[in-house]
Parts: sequence; C-alpha cells; structure tokens
Amino acid sequence: MTGTGDTTRATAQEFLTRTAAGSPDHIAALFAEKVDWLVADNPTAPWIRPRSTREDVADHFRDLAACVTPAPTGHTIDPLVVDGTEAILTGCLAGTVRATGKSFRSPFAARLTVENGLITRYHVYEDSLAVAMACTPHAGCA
Repeated sequence: MTGTGDTTRATAQEFLTRTAAGSPDHIAALFAEKVDWLVADNPTAPWIRPRSTREDVADHFRDLAACVTPAPTGHTIDPLVVDGTEAILTGCLAGTVRATGKSFRSPFAARLTVENGLITRYHVYEDSLAVAMACTPHAGCA
C-alpha cells in the first residue's frame, strides 16, 4: 500500500501529464466534485474567474484553450514538492492571447491538496499583470 505522499505525487504528476495533453474533461476527472479553487480574478482574462466544481474545472481548461495558444517551449516545471496531501508546483507559463496576439510569460506557483486520489484544492499564484497586459489590446506605454 502506498503512502499519502505517494498518492499526492502520482496525482500531481498525472495532472501535469493531462494538462500537457490538453483534454479538459480528462483533466477535470482528477478533481473532486467540489473544489477549493483560487486563481486571482482577472477581468481582462475570461478564463480566470471563480470556480468550485469539477465541471467548472473542465470549463476553465476549455476557456483557457480557446483563449490562449501555449508557447511551444515556454512552459517549465520545477521539481515537484510533496508533503503528505499537499503538492507545490512551480515554474513558468507562457502563451499568446488569441484575441490580441500578445504574448506573456509568467512565473507561477500552484498548491494542490489531494484527498482520496482527487484534487480538492487548486490555488494558483501567477504574474496577473503580465496576463492582463497580454489580454489588453492597447496596454503599455504610449
């Protein structure tokens, strides 16, 4: 029988694998029915808004795919840190907002809590200004 940390690590790694594959429903299947979701609300980025259910998670990844073209070499993931039911992911996200054609790069940290093999907490901290600037057609200095 594997320990809690092993389950957490396996779930977090599977989350990364499914996210890279890009199937919103397959990603959402790793989440509990109710999710403690925190991604700072960003009114310029339609995919960034409050979520609380597994279906909301699928919608987030659908919205993200519809709005952002991932940079082919822009994403990096640092070593995964696991302590019991908690996992911390850090790295860098990069992409181009389809509506504006603007690119962004954002360091990020994500905290996942895994219970019974499902993600129950998903908190993401990122450079929301970089994302907002990429979503705003005329942002920047004049």
